[in-house]
Amino acid sequence: MVFYTYVNEGVFTLASVTLKFGIGASNEVGFEASKLGLRRVLLITDRNLMEMGVAKKVIDNLEGEGVEVEVYDDIEVEPTDVSMVKAAEWARGRVFDGIVAVGGGSVIDHAKVVNLLTMYPANIMEYVNRPIGLGKPVPGPLKPLIAVPTTAGSGSENTGVAVLDIKGERVKTGISHHYLKPTLGIVDPLLTVTMPPTVTASTGLDVLTHAAEAYTTKPYYARPRYQSPAERPVYQGANPITDVFSEKAIELVGKYLRRAYYNGYDMEARYYMMLACELASASFGHAGVHIPHANAYPIAGMVKDYIPPDYKVDHALVPHGISVALTAPATFKKIASVVPERVAKIAELLGVTPESKHPRKVGEAAYEAFVSLMEDLKTMPRGLKDVGYRESDIPALVEGSLKQQRLLVHSPVPVTRKLLEEIFLESMVF
Repeated sequence: MVFYTYVNEGVFTLASVTLKFGIGASNEVGFEASKLGLRRVLLITDRNLMEMGVAKKVIDNLEGEGVEVEVYDDIEVEPTDVSMVKAAEWARGRVFDGIVAVGGGSVIDHAKVVNLLTMYPANIMEYVNRPIGLGKPVPGPLKPLIAVPTTAGSGSENTGVAVLDIKGERVKTGISHHYLKPTLGIVDPLLTVTMPPTVTASTGLDVLTHAAEAYTTKPYYARPRYQSPAERPVYQGANPITDVFSEKAIELVGKYLRRAYYNGYDMEARYYMMLACELASASFGHAGVHIPHANAYPIAGMVKDYIPPDYKVDHALVPHGISVALTAPATFKKIASVVPERVAKIAELLGVTPESKHPRKVGEAAYEAFVSLMEDLKTMPRGLKDVGYRESDIPALVEGSLKQQRLLVHSPVPVTRKLLEEIFLESMVF
């Protein structure tokens, strides 16, 4: 039974994107675009997907339904304010009535921001979340956006968030608003078979942390009541529906991520990892995330010289899923003292049963579950030192995390400088 008073929030919303899911679903992009009345679209993708022919199949499908297509494929692996503004400036000179995004979270997030900045032009920092940007709300509805994901990770096709690096400040942040949500997500597990092992591992760990963080966020009814419905944010806290989604997503990752990593053509594993992605994104897209994601932003933003296997990049990069997972084991070990039942459930769903219900034992089981999974994904780094960080970097990493207050407010425990220092220190090697 949930109890609250007039000072507590008593309402949560569930406004997920319409999804079309299944093997071969990408063959229906043209049909869906026509149904939306689209006659000329911008197709946003990346060069790798163009070279592999994945994007070309979608283009042919659209044109087969009489939809004109203009392509933009100059997308960075991890979005930045610079790359997003560049894409928006290109799009402003075009006539289009909708956007189709074909790619991973980076591509879909670019498409969201292109849609925003072409409809409501402004300096991108006006929309970037506080305290890094001004946090201006999206003024109104955007043009139709069809998202066709090719990775099972970010779940950007199902959320109202676009993540980006602010190059000048070397920090990762986001733009969040209900209007950023795609009109439709067309989710085809077949499109994920081309993901190499490290990309599969990174995106899969992103799914896991999305679900586990959403499951342990401060619940919606444990927050102050909003003065107006218009003030209710995208991330509202855990609720009974997101809990169900999170549990199932964690279970599926525990069962299928290793299989998808070692055999990319294991269609059962690919199918259920994609399903886990949609469940996790529907969960965190409403409940929110907390410490591991806040920590991931400076980890990615301050990278020095780490280049991950299987990523076609010529610059230092810590992929988002890896940056999130690096402090997840230590985080869930720490928060077990406050939400032991939930952390115990996470550990059990990942195959590790706590020795007892004591919070310390529960935390140790969760730590073991996360670390064991990462050990089995052989190309994953075994701590922050493996991606180039040292203990002397901890103060700067903590400062970067503390800037992510939009995420840290969802933590089930008060987030202090000391807590973050302890988490980063314990995450150096595992």
